[in-house]
Amino acid sequence: MIHVARAVERAHYTTVMTSRSVLRLARSLGAALLVAAPLAAQAPERSTGPVWQIVPQPQSSLVYARDGSLIGEIGRESRTSVSIRTLPRYLGQAFVAVEDQRFYQHDGVDLIGVAGAIKGKILEGITGDHRGGASTITQQLVGNMHPDQIDRRDLGLGRKLREQQAAREMERHYSKEQILEAYLNQINFGHGWYGVESASRHYFGKSASKVTLAEAATLAALPKSPVGYDPSRHADRAKARRDLILGLMAEQGMISRALAERTKREPVVTAPDGGLGAPAPYFVDAVRQEMERAGIDVLAGGYRVHTTLDPALQSDAVDALVRGTLAVEQRRGYAHPTFAAAKDKRDALEGMVVAIEPQTGDVRALVGGRDHALAPFNRATLALRQPGSSFKPFVYAKALEDSLSAASIVSDSLLAIRLDNGRVYSPDNADGRYLGPMTMREALVHSRNPVAVQLALRVGLDSVAAIAHRAGIASPIAEVPASALGASGVRPLDYVAAYGVWANLGGSVEPRLVTRVDDASGKAVFQRGPSVPQSVIDPRVAFIVRDMMRDAAERGTGIAARRAVPSSVPVAGKTGTTNDNVDVWFMGVTPDLVAGVWLGFDRPASIAPGVAGGSLAAPIWGAMMGKYYAAHPTSTAWVPPEGLVTAELDRATGQIADAGTPAERRYTEYFIPGTEPEPLRSIPWRLPVFGAMMP
Repeated sequence: MIHVARAVERAHYTTVMTSRSVLRLARSLGAALLVAAPLAAQAPERSTGPVWQIVPQPQSSLVYARDGSLIGEIGRESRTSVSIRTLPRYLGQAFVAVEDQRFYQHDGVDLIGVAGAIKGKILEGITGDHRGGASTITQQLVGNMHPDQIDRRDLGLGRKLREQQAAREMERHYSKEQILEAYLNQINFGHGWYGVESASRHYFGKSASKVTLAEAATLAALPKSPVGYDPSRHADRAKARRDLILGLMAEQGMISRALAERTKREPVVTAPDGGLGAPAPYFVDAVRQEMERAGIDVLAGGYRVHTTLDPALQSDAVDALVRGTLAVEQRRGYAHPTFAAAKDKRDALEGMVVAIEPQTGDVRALVGGRDHALAPFNRATLALRQPGSSFKPFVYAKALEDSLSAASIVSDSLLAIRLDNGRVYSPDNADGRYLGPMTMREALVHSRNPVAVQLALRVGLDSVAAIAHRAGIASPIAEVPASALGASGVRPLDYVAAYGVWANLGGSVEPRLVTRVDDASGKAVFQRGPSVPQSVIDPRVAFIVRDMMRDAAERGTGIAARRAVPSSVPVAGKTGTTNDNVDVWFMGVTPDLVAGVWLGFDRPASIAPGVAGGSLAAPIWGAMMGKYYAAHPTSTAWVPPEGLVTAELDRATGQIADAGTPAERRYTEYFIPGTEPEPLRSIPWRLPVFGAMMP
């Protein structure tokens, strides 16, 4: 190596040198260093294979929404390899023009380029680091494809010469077309996107086979600096380099100068949301988890996963949660760090949203947190949170099964319940008051805690747990009085699906995220049809509970959700707020969807004084559903099932309305035969009424 060092030293102090002399120096340096640093000696024991070999690269599995739009990728690298013959010719030409203009003439090493690099860096006085340049496409491919053997971060001459030898060997085994194809499928384009197909899909929302000339040149700008020339963040920089590449293509005869100039006038335009149909990283996470449980290694790549996601509803859910949590952080009395300011995101307010089509169990939207990149824990599928009073409908359903009616009178009063451990449990109300005797309907509408506990004790805590499990809540429900008020944790996705029993008149469904998975050959390796509702609750009971929740949404704690949705759309719902305002919920039902919203902290803490599900979660639910129904208008009404008796009652007394009952206190109540008021039972001609419309 001594003679090489002296040659470099002499070259450094030479002020005049012809191109021919530089080229001769490049050849002599190359020959000397190839002898000094044999390639075989550098290969580690654990290798990606011969350093000249083109090896298959990791692929990603693509995840699609129900409308066929891409919503995410699963894999160690985001890459989909494509044949160069499916790409427009100018796409490969753009990379050749800027990265390796003599690609089709050299043998893997561009000696003219090497000479230019030596002249530019050695002769102009840059010393010490031997940065060199003139790496051909083949050299770049060798280094990127075999980083275990060619470390391109190593700026020494030894690495450069090993790379050159490997490049020449690669050119002896593969055609130029094969090398360029491998290169285009290998390059890092930023954001974890590898290869032109993935880059084109995310930057421009289309396959690489459909990119325009301007888009092709924009992609070719990225290998130099995926961050610096990112067209989605630095459009001006990206355009400048794109236009440079268009000029090079014209100079090298790849396109006409007129076409280059016309193309330069085009703006740089990228697809929103990284080219995805909707921002859905938490949903994609849930898909990966489900497929792994099913034994399909989507992480290995190459699969096409078709899902139930509705991109528009998903976008609405994300937007509603982000805006809603920001609004909470701006409330007076909110004392926690904001999400933006919190160093540890577990100290910031979080949330989740799930929306399911109740007739099929299809998950139409799933948001597991505010920002997947900063807080990837999926609260929709992995968290266990107390549902608070939103659990009460299951208590009321069991009470109706146990021969009570929505008009049955129960007292909202102070309770003192001695527990097995000797302690006394006394549930109170959020407003600190007790309102005395009231109908079950009014108690649910106004979410009176002592009434729910009394009902649970009457029907049996084990029976309450059983009906909740039948509906689809898989998590354990402790047989303690506090469980009537939602003290047992639930998994949000399962919990929202369980609310489907109210939409389906007692039919339980399992949530479905994936409809089909195809392997790389297009063969279906997984298929799952829609869930078929299984009857677990008497349809009449489910209807009455839903009607009570409709009342709760219209004039009770869920009014903020009701007001946000068009009046033509029936809405039923229940709020939930746990002790010290740690968890807040709104669970809502429409003819088309059941959806739930939760807010809280990953490390449970009080959100703020005086807040509740009705003031925090219900507005988020309403914002999402309001947008959905603005685009999907409906006038569907809820029709009672057969076998119900109806009567006009006095809301204040629960008795049959008479001539003296004010109009504002009159309402229609529904009864399972045998539970209606005594005066109706004594009228022999009074038959069950069914098919009645909601007032």
